[in-house]
Amino acid sequence: MNRSIKLLGLGFFRSAVWPTMIALTVGLAVSQLGAYAGGRSTSDISAACGAQDSKKIVAKVGDHVVTQAEVDNRIATQLYDLRKQALDQIIDDYLLDEAAQKAGLKPDDYLKQEVRMTSHPVTANEAAAFYGEHKAQLDAQTGGKPLSQIEPRLIAAMQRERDRQAEQELLARLRAQNHVTVLLEAPRVKVASAGHPSKGPSSAPVTIVEFSDFQCPFCRAAEPSLKEVRRKYGDQVRLVYMDYPLSFHAHAMDAARAARCAAEQNKFWQFHDALFADQKKLDVDSLKQTAARLGLDTHQFNVCLASDKHTGGIQRDVAEGNALGVTGTPTFFVNGRELAGVQPLPKFNEVIDEELARAKAQGSQQAMK
Repeated sequence: MNRSIKLLGLGFFRSAVWPTMIALTVGLAVSQLGAYAGGRSTSDISAACGAQDSKKIVAKVGDHVVTQAEVDNRIATQLYDLRKQALDQIIDDYLLDEAAQKAGLKPDDYLKQEVRMTSHPVTANEAAAFYGEHKAQLDAQTGGKPLSQIEPRLIAAMQRERDRQAEQELLARLRAQNHVTVLLEAPRVKVASAGHPSKGPSSAPVTIVEFSDFQCPFCRAAEPSLKEVRRKYGDQVRLVYMDYPLSFHAHAMDAARAARCAAEQNKFWQFHDALFADQKKLDVDSLKQTAARLGLDTHQFNVCLASDKHTGGIQRDVAEGNALGVTGTPTFFVNGRELAGVQPLPKFNEVIDEELARAKAQGSQQAMK
């Protein structure tokens, strides 16, 4: 079932995999997709396959051997994402088949019936309102065409998105009505982020560590989603900033050093926001002007910026990122779970909701001991 939504042939609406935060129970062997358990437990199969696969040699370079475990470690996040997508599809298809059978319908007919009951037709007034709210983005996609020229396609795209949301709500109800447990675990790493600028309490159940570059346009594009995450989740989420200036960005290192100088005067986040607000002002003179505009002690800031006192710390951040497999910016680690690249808000919500549910379940287990 394809849930990707496109507007006017371009990716405007972003599909989101429904979070698996609801307490669910379907006995599915996911460690080897497509494998038949044959009466053996998932843990038995995982242990047997894992032991065999980890030692399997997949390449030789002279006397040096490369094992499958090394390869899998490099693509752990991608493997998890593929397994998660396949698992969600298996669960959703199973639930739809069961519900359709009870209703005496074919799965596709059942889905259409349920979606029609909750997904109302998009009106011309709604399309006009949407056009007004998102005119800049739509102009970029359509070459500035007026609403009158794109209205039919816009209404069709909005209807597809509304139908998709209705489908997700249906699947959520079906999942809530059934007892399924998702046992698939996301790969996690430990990020050495202590002492870095942060927003949110240290006791927050979810920590997002971002490796970022002040000159990176994709890092700037990620800012609205991060701000919305902070607005939505409040003290449940802590955001930590780490430097990963890319070598081909001429001003990235100076900007990173300047931000650390601003942090000395307790104005890191104000400086952070100012740099991303205008990435054309990252040369040294502009950095000094930004510091003055934000009310920093300019003499202290300028002396700091002229020194190399923060270069070593930035280089340690880059080394930490490299050790974790970071290859570009932005890269996020949500409780140690990697999200590479600009992420749409629904993806952040999905992972954060999963982590909050995990923290709640762990708290309940501890309370029962």
